[in-house]
Amino acid sequence: MMMRVEIPASSDTPGPKRFWDRNELRRISDRFENAWPEEVLHWSLETFGSDVAMATGFGPSGVALMHMLSRVDSSATVFYLDTDLLFPETHDLKRRLAERFGLTFTRVHSGISLPEQARQESADLWRSNPDRCCLIRKVLPLRRFLSTREAWITGIRRDQSPTRGTIGIVHWDEANGLVKINPLANWSEEQIWQYIQINDLPYNPLHDSGFPSLGCIPCTKPVDAGEDARAGRWKGHDKLECGIHVQEDILVQEEIPVQEDILVLENEGAYRKTA
Repeated sequence: MMMRVEIPASSDTPGPKRFWDRNELRRISDRFENAWPEEVLHWSLETFGSDVAMATGFGPSGVALMHMLSRVDSSATVFYLDTDLLFPETHDLKRRLAERFGLTFTRVHSGISLPEQARQESADLWRSNPDRCCLIRKVLPLRRFLSTREAWITGIRRDQSPTRGTIGIVHWDEANGLVKINPLANWSEEQIWQYIQINDLPYNPLHDSGFPSLGCIPCTKPVDAGEDARAGRWKGHDKLECGIHVQEDILVQEEIPVQEDILVLENEGAYRKTA
């Protein structure tokens, strides 16, 4: 049975959110254009406190940013979208990062199992309609999670794809209705890897095997020499983004199959921080 889910919605009742003038955010972003990312993180936590959360897909930028965040406040909320289709190496990296940085990861899940999705939609929805698969397993759960937040932090960069080429350090996220903070927006891929090497940080070993950008197993392929870093994502489809970083508000209401709640949260145990 198809059930209608309205977004935003949450089991928690969100309080009133502060209105941010777009020009004010642009001035803040300009002020941080040449700032060290940790300065941006300090501002984010001082401004929004527990109402800000960092998203990660455990890519190189996320690794670098989580290392910086752990030095600012290791108790800050860090969450990831578990699609049930992440590489085993990604889960292993998550465990290593939690141990190294002393972070507790919040797991955000759609609440829909893969068998149930196959029953309601199709066995290989990611092949027949990848936009809808991303909508169900990533975009809607993200929106639900962010509906009670004032801001979120991401590791996206301008050099990653044409769709990200003009992002600010700080700007208003039209699709999710909150402030979006991108401390690494003006960093290059080379700077990210230099930071990882200088600080001897763990990273996904698949990056050494032709996978510069990692997502879900069926939608991620190795890239050929000279190809764009995200060329291995959704190969064979005219698709560059899963949708969580797209500003167009494509979903106010969307019919999707649900088993219980669209959102399942687990705080995955904090580990003792090591040097």
